[in-house]
Amino acid sequence: MRVFTAALATETNTFSPIAIDKRAFEASLYAKPGEHPATPTLCSAPITVGREVCTQLGWTLIEGSASWADPAGLVARTTYEDLRDEILEQLRVAMPVDGVVLGLHGAMVAQGYDDVEGDLLARVREIVGPNVLVCAELDPHSHLTAKRVAAANFFVVFKEFPHIDFVDRARDLWSIAVRTLKGEIKPVMSVFDCRMIDVFPTSKEPMRSFVDRLYGLEKSEAGVLSLSVVHGFMAGDVPEMGTKVIAVTDNQPETGAALAERLGRELFAMRGTFMVAQVDEHVAVDVAVAATKGPVVIADVWDNPGGGPAGDATVILGELIARGVTDVAVGTIWDPIAVQICMAAGEGAEIALRFGAKSAPDTGMPIDKIVTVRKLVPNAEMRFGESFAPFGDAAWISFDGIDVILNSTRAQSFDPSLFSAMGIEPTSRKILLIKSTNHFYDSFSRIASEIVYCSAGKPYPNSPATTPYRKARRDIWPMVENPW
Repeated sequence: MRVFTAALATETNTFSPIAIDKRAFEASLYAKPGEHPATPTLCSAPITVGREVCTQLGWTLIEGSASWADPAGLVARTTYEDLRDEILEQLRVAMPVDGVVLGLHGAMVAQGYDDVEGDLLARVREIVGPNVLVCAELDPHSHLTAKRVAAANFFVVFKEFPHIDFVDRARDLWSIAVRTLKGEIKPVMSVFDCRMIDVFPTSKEPMRSFVDRLYGLEKSEAGVLSLSVVHGFMAGDVPEMGTKVIAVTDNQPETGAALAERLGRELFAMRGTFMVAQVDEHVAVDVAVAATKGPVVIADVWDNPGGGPAGDATVILGELIARGVTDVAVGTIWDPIAVQICMAAGEGAEIALRFGAKSAPDTGMPIDKIVTVRKLVPNAEMRFGESFAPFGDAAWISFDGIDVILNSTRAQSFDPSLFSAMGIEPTSRKILLIKSTNHFYDSFSRIASEIVYCSAGKPYPNSPATTPYRKARRDIWPMVENPW
């Protein structure tokens, strides 16, 4: 067998002021054919897993380019078209192929393209024809459009949020693909529209039990190959935004449709109960200060670079400073200009520095302090499950009993190694202020005495009922109370 694989992914917050061009992909991941590292990124696991699978089977794996940019705003039209056309030309040269296995995100939006993945998959299908297998792994924070469903044989979606299972789901993707190419099964997709949009952390109930049931049903229900929840991405202003359920069966579309609808209606019945309770910055600091031991993790959930905001908000940090709180480590504040100044000053320098709150309104005020530059790390990285996430050139600065990591490549706070990479022992601090909605939970919960979810400022459109969408549908909950 000859199988083509490639990856092209980012998550687009259409409200984010930060545009994505080719340099944004190069800063996170841009690997030409065969140059993808052995360790996968979030959306490129189909390539690394494909290497293992095809080596074991003696099949030929033809690798295309792999590109990933950290979430932000709209992708420049020419950037998307150039990256897309690069992969499509690689596929044309590889023809004939028996299958195409892709790593995508599902919420990528470019100037002029509301449905990037639909556009790419339709063009792939046009090249390979109707009888060649086309499948992809998707992030659940995506938009499942009719166009991409029509172009692909099946999708496998990460089940976990935080996305600790992206390699496992790539293995599921390849398992189904291999059985299909061997003629053992015929996968068909059934999709149910839940007519809602919500946030579904699987580290908490009720979503934890729901996802565990999906795993169980995949093992116990005859003919069920894969079950997925596409959470949807509420910061993507596109026509088909919303939550959907996918059932992939072995040529049992009616069974799949009934199962997807049953699961989807169960999700709808629990709407509004999934997201953990959030407090404002005043209460968050109260809780952290009152704690008898640390570290207390304050998660700045809506200034999360993983959802497209800049990651430079200072609302919570400003509250800590105003109240004279010490023994705090902050990871991170995105400010490439401040990093550049610190790099020029050098380790040990004491300088006057302004940093943070440059990207957008409602993100706080810039911080003006006399700081000491403690450590400088070029091309810093932190762990994320089996992968590594770059956060660029970074500087550890300190002032008034507070340590702050400034970074030049936007990245959410995945793992405590964010701090240790900069020379800060995270367990030695009373308070850790991080920026992430839920991806941090798996790793930080292992060291935290307490976790506080804080909603501060307005960098992310987190209230769909009042978000000023221009393209997104209005006939779903919570835009309307009863969409049925």
